[in-house]
Amino acid sequence: MQIVKKLNVPAPFLYDKIIDSVLFDIRKQTGKSVTRKQLNNYEYVKEFSKTSRAKIKIEKHIENEAYHFRTSTTRNDFLVKYDIRPLDDKSCEVVYEEEMKSFGVMQKMNDVVVGLLVGFLKKRQFKKMLEMIETSY
Repeated sequence: MQIVKKLNVPAPFLYDKIIDSVLFDIRKQTGKSVTRKQLNNYEYVKEFSKTSRAKIKIEKHIENEAYHFRTSTTRNDFLVKYDIRPLDDKSCEVVYEEEMKSFGVMQKMNDVVVGLLVGFLKKRQFKKMLEMIETSY
């Protein structure tokens, strides 16, 4: 899935919103406070429920330009990319991409069915989130 959207906010503003959320999640999951400079290749375990957890690895972090992370479980591997390009001082374009690899035939079939049903809703929800960021500026 890929979403490309122009936003009427400066690139550093959007970047800050994304990274502030990342730093909050790391602190909530690990109890550790990390700096932005420590994010490249940073890994931690995120617990979604008592029986569900995943390893998160930040694969690319470039100030005001890019944030990519990988979520790995025993069932699948999920790569998310945020690439931000300034258009001028007051606007930017964000390219959001998701790639998923599933392990096992049944998991692959399940993910295809769920992906078709949920994909549309996910895109709509993500666009709403971007609009909320834009209105908060």
